[in-house]
Amino acid sequence: MNQQDVLDEFQAAGALRQGHFVLSSGLHSPTFLQKNLVFMHPDRCERLCRALADKIRAEVGDIDMVVSPAVGAIIPGYETARRLGVPAVYVEREGGAFKLRRGFTIPKGARVAVVEDIVTTGLSSRECIEAVRALGAKVVCEGCIVDRSGGKADVGAPLIALASLEVPAYPADALPPELAALPVEDPGSRRLSA
Repeated sequence: MNQQDVLDEFQAAGALRQGHFVLSSGLHSPTFLQKNLVFMHPDRCERLCRALADKIRAEVGDIDMVVSPAVGAIIPGYETARRLGVPAVYVEREGGAFKLRRGFTIPKGARVAVVEDIVTTGLSSRECIEAVRALGAKVVCEGCIVDRSGGKADVGAPLIALASLEVPAYPADALPPELAALPVEDPGSRRLSA
């Protein structure tokens, strides 16, 4: 699956949106990838995650487990793990930090692929990777469906992306006039509990 195939999946699902969006990172962007409109279709999600699993296997070899940050990456993490034939677990925020809950464990020394949905700044990826490493596992890569940073995000591990786009994102106090003139949508999840 090439980059255009990935974007075609988003486009066909109505998930490649244009306007004025506040991303989970707090940055503003004229483009938003509403991945849940893709992941709600098992056939689309399966195609994307099969391709991601194949790419992870080709680049880092066998892994023991997939770990994803909750909530947005649970579905692609699970489906990618299913294609790799390994367990899938996820970390959740507790007291502001990612932690394993729900009886999940990660064996010390396990070769882990962290799987995200969309990477923009890499913040949640870095936090997830730190939590996994603190448990004594070896994070061999971070896989994602789309890297919105165009390869610029530092996730703290080798990044394997199905598609890489350089989508502009701006702090709230540095918006270009054409973006500032549009009504703002806040479809991200990081601020829901705030």
